[in-house]
Amino acid sequence: MTGQPHIIIAAGGTGGHMFPAQALSDALLRKGWRVTLSTDARGARYTGGYSHAVEIRQVSSATFTRGGILAKLVVPFRIFGGVVTASLRMWREKPDVVVGFGGYPTIPALSAAVITGRPRMLHEQNGVLGRVNALFAKRVAHVACGTWPTEVPEGVDAVHTGNPVRAGIVERSGAPYTPPGDWPMSLLVFGGSQGARILSDMVPAAVALLPEETRQHLRISQQAREEDVDRVRAAYDEMGIRAEIETFLNDMPNRLAEAQLIICRSGASSVADISIVGRPAIYVPLAIAVRDEQSANARAPVDAGAAVLMPESRLTPESLSETIQTILSQPQAATMMANAALSVAVPDATQRLVALVENLAQKPGAQEG
Repeated sequence: MTGQPHIIIAAGGTGGHMFPAQALSDALLRKGWRVTLSTDARGARYTGGYSHAVEIRQVSSATFTRGGILAKLVVPFRIFGGVVTASLRMWREKPDVVVGFGGYPTIPALSAAVITGRPRMLHEQNGVLGRVNALFAKRVAHVACGTWPTEVPEGVDAVHTGNPVRAGIVERSGAPYTPPGDWPMSLLVFGGSQGARILSDMVPAAVALLPEETRQHLRISQQAREEDVDRVRAAYDEMGIRAEIETFLNDMPNRLAEAQLIICRSGASSVADISIVGRPAIYVPLAIAVRDEQSANARAPVDAGAAVLMPESRLTPESLSETIQTILSQPQAATMMANAALSVAVPDATQRLVALVENLAQKPGAQEG
């Protein structure tokens, strides 16, 4: 590796892929790397937070999971075109490392890295490999795992790096936890980028079943879909509970730090954020996830005693209310849950990922395809 090192980061069109990729790009820019991001038009919508120093390349790619029959028929041709273009470029540029973060838009860059023999690795955010990462897992030097353990094929070099999180979350790492008691208690509820309908249905109904001595101390911040905001707000108003119901909750680092309890989906980023701040949680995995990756994401904090897993199939107002009351009525146990969350946190995930990239770049010779 001579001169300015060059990395090509390939990431698909969701925040789950793009935000960890952004954390890596920011860290490498600070260390003097040239950074190129390879994504598609959908992924380009998430690049607003990327540094202007990052070269954004939109590649031709597609997915078999969207569109009608005709759209699916052209998918292989679009992907093939993207692979050819990426390979020609990679022959010329000879990047030091290519890192894939998952999603169909990563196929051209990773395929080109295999064809041209460039050093390459993957980052998998969830506890189960995504389709594209599973396709390339045996053709890369390492699979950096955001969730541990992650299910990988035999013979794959899986390395636990953790999931990179935003700087604001890292700054609140291990923020002092105020246990529940006879004072205002913050309940934070959120569910993915668009909120979760089931949480809008279940949480107000569960809160209504709580004892009055618990309800009178509650302050609720809840993310809800636009069509659900009014009815959720009305439900809490009827109970006399102060609640902030929004489609998007700003200032999540402070909200997490102030919470006595969190109820949310177990997306990999959410689990990482909550663990780093160190808070008790009730995780409701997304039931329609094909690989049930959200249950896998929650495994470590649940096993550590930091969280309770409530599958949608067992989620009722009664069961949720009982779980909320159990946590909020036992301050010592809640504090132990908060400390247990910290025990599975990886606040230096970005640094671990950077170290893996730099070590791979320094290995002599190109990786065989």
